[in-house]
Amino acid sequence: DSDWVGNVNDKKSVSGNLVTLGSAPITWSSKKQSTTTLSSSEAEYVEAASSTCQVLWLRKLLADLHQEQKGATKIFCHNLSVITMAKNPVCHGRLKHIDIRHHFIRDLVAEGLIELKSCSTEEQVADILTKSLPQAKHNYFMLCLGICDFESSGREC
Repeated sequence: DSDWVGNVNDKKSVSGNLVTLGSAPITWSSKKQSTTTLSSSEAEYVEAASSTCQVLWLRKLLADLHQEQKGATKIFCHNLSVITMAKNPVCHGRLKHIDIRHHFIRDLVAEGLIELKSCSTEEQVADILTKSLPQAKHNYFMLCLGICDFESSGREC
């Protein structure tokens, strides 16, 4: 996920990603993007490329542990434009300004190592890493991640 122009001072976006193995989060990241993006789709595309780097490293780690992943790794994104950009090898005029290092995701999609899947904004758990959320949504995403607040619940998770 990415919050387009989340920082009003420098106009840069915050990106967040979360990788799970089974249902357990194993790695996550939340950081400001190094470049200023011109649209929410571009900000999400930059984050999808960053997530892909993390996923490739984890695939190699699993292979080194003799637990090679079969099939594509699914990356969930709520921005359909990002999925379209990653599946289309043609560089349209609207995409020419995007740094070439972000376009490698196209090759990995074509090779079948990465599969970009659509998810609704309501189910985009990475939102918890990029923006302030209403308490109910924050609590829902925490539950999705298997995290609970022992103090406020007064019970075990």
